[in-house]
Amino acid sequence: MITRQRLAAGVFVLLAVLTAGIAVPSTAVADETTATAPKVNLLLDVSGSMRAKDIDGQSRMSAAKQAFNEVLDATPEEVQLGIRTLGADYPGDDRKTGCKDTAQLYPVGPLDRTEAKTAVATLAPTGWTPIGPALLKAADDLEGGEGTKRIVLISDGEDTCAPLDPCEVAREIAAKGIGLTIDTLGLVPNAKMRLQLSCIAEATGGTYTSIEHGDELTERVNQLVDRAADPVVVPKAVEGAEACAKAPKLTSGLYTDREEFAGQRWYRVDVKPGQELRAAVSVAADRDVNPDYGVLLRAVTSENREIVRGEAAGNGRTDVISTGLRYPKAEDEDDSTDADSAETVCLQVTHSYSPATGVKTTPGLPLEITVDVVEGPDQAGDVASFGLGRGWWLLGVLVLVGFLAGVLWGWLSRWRVAVWRTN
Repeated sequence: MITRQRLAAGVFVLLAVLTAGIAVPSTAVADETTATAPKVNLLLDVSGSMRAKDIDGQSRMSAAKQAFNEVLDATPEEVQLGIRTLGADYPGDDRKTGCKDTAQLYPVGPLDRTEAKTAVATLAPTGWTPIGPALLKAADDLEGGEGTKRIVLISDGEDTCAPLDPCEVAREIAAKGIGLTIDTLGLVPNAKMRLQLSCIAEATGGTYTSIEHGDELTERVNQLVDRAADPVVVPKAVEGAEACAKAPKLTSGLYTDREEFAGQRWYRVDVKPGQELRAAVSVAADRDVNPDYGVLLRAVTSENREIVRGEAAGNGRTDVISTGLRYPKAEDEDDSTDADSAETVCLQVTHSYSPATGVKTTPGLPLEITVDVVEGPDQAGDVASFGLGRGWWLLGVLVLVGFLAGVLWGWLSRWRVAVWRTN
């Protein structure tokens, strides 16, 4: 009897150990999946102006609710989705209270579609439009995790809670370097609202979309939610030097850095014979700057001889300007030369942004560098000839055909004149 009891106890312990052994790895995998899951926070304007009935014969609020229900049905399983409102709870006239009116309607996390739809159904147009404070709270909702983070702001009017400028708030969020993108959608937009929502989106690398119909709203929000599930390359932080000799060496990839006003940044890339260097740089103005600015990207040798350059200019209409360059290194014809020997190419980045009056000059402006070292063209015909590439041969053929067509047309014209004179 005692032996049976001991045997039963041993079997029970063994099963418990096996169960624990299986459960622990599963929990670990689940935690890892959650940490890397993409997150989307839908930020909806529920201010009083959403009562207006100018979207396909229904109110803006009704169109937003219908779009949200369809988006919730189509949200991918791997996306953690949340909903935050602004102007949904306070109907009064006290501005100080109205500008704090933002609440988390549905927390960011695994989606319960029924619960989320029930929460959306309770919304009614109410109060103010505190876009700036709501963006700050929406960014806090997305803290933690290593996956992509995206805020989708849907509004029908500009912020009513200045001086907290929503565009400045977006720039502050971008400066944190947390990889958060803000996309904005304007319902029945006017010029002032379009300008503000565009500025918010551009500050974080997002997009602005003008919406005038319900199906457009559904389609666009679905696109943005699906985009969050796509894999995103996170740039590596790098610190450029003030001279090529001390510059960090970069390989193919995406990098981010900051450059002081009136400063320069140097980086180095090794390019072997038969390879081609492709580089691009984008510089963003995350604060007020004077109009008329430019960015220059130069590739030079270690002896400071310029190989190629790319440059672009702006006039204040956009916060980001980009330029790029290509440098194919030819194969060595001398067999005695080591085929694995690489040339060190120095990349210099400079810009001509200047800060507006009273604007802080530190930290420097954010810049993003893309470096790609690929196999060079196999044939000489693949390399651009006088800027035309393979089109050079096509141009020659067209010139020849045009010449022959001109001669033929001239002969026919003379023949017709001769016949006319004879008649």
